[in-house]
Amino acid sequence: MSINSRPDTQQGFTLVEMAMVLLIIGLLLGGLMPTLSSQMEAQRVGETRKQLEEIQQALVGFAVSNGRLPCPASTSSNGEESPLGGGNCTNFYDGYVPAATLGITSVNSQGLVIDAWGNPIRYAVTSWSKTTTPTVNNVFTSNTGMQSATMDKIADANLLNVCASATGIGSSDCGPTANKLTDKVPALVFSTGKNGGYGGTGLDEAANLNDNRVFVSHTPAPGTAANGEFDDLMIWLSPNILFNRMVAAGKLP
Repeated sequence: MSINSRPDTQQGFTLVEMAMVLLIIGLLLGGLMPTLSSQMEAQRVGETRKQLEEIQQALVGFAVSNGRLPCPASTSSNGEESPLGGGNCTNFYDGYVPAATLGITSVNSQGLVIDAWGNPIRYAVTSWSKTTTPTVNNVFTSNTGMQSATMDKIADANLLNVCASATGIGSSDCGPTANKLTDKVPALVFSTGKNGGYGGTGLDEAANLNDNRVFVSHTPAPGTAANGEFDDLMIWLSPNILFNRMVAAGKLP
């Protein structure tokens, strides 16, 4: 009988070698995580922007069909405009997209459209009324309101205001002229962004949730910015496009 006296040359990893391998893997994963996180965040932003554009088109389509814009939904209206039939809206400036009224079916349990972060998308519409004779209340949300107010009066109206910053704004305007992006917005929709679930504390973001006709829109800003963190995404209806579409459909003279 022959006995193999050669020593076994097969050896496993030592603890030191295993630790080195794990360290290298950890460093590689650590370097990839910020990149993956940034890519995921960019994807959410892109998805939400697409949602806002689709809602914008749905609002124009509603106006073309009904001769008015819908009122915002509330947290208790199950996605319907409040009140049904428009007119004097329950909440002109601090409501939500009326998904059921617009025929949008991708909603949460409250009937509200949510953004890529799971937050309900906001919707605001002007409450402007024509006060000269003949008076017309809630021109943009009332049946035949825009027709009755006439286009020349609407063209001079101060509607929703969108500002570059909350600095110097009031409850009805952007303050300094240089701060005003536009004051001719019939309606707008916006996402409160990634921090919408816990609420941003910056002045610019707060201006979008204080229930008046003045809003702020600009590029994202970190928490160290002068007016704090800002990641809201906003889009608004162009009055010219809205009116042209309604004229073409015979809803405006």
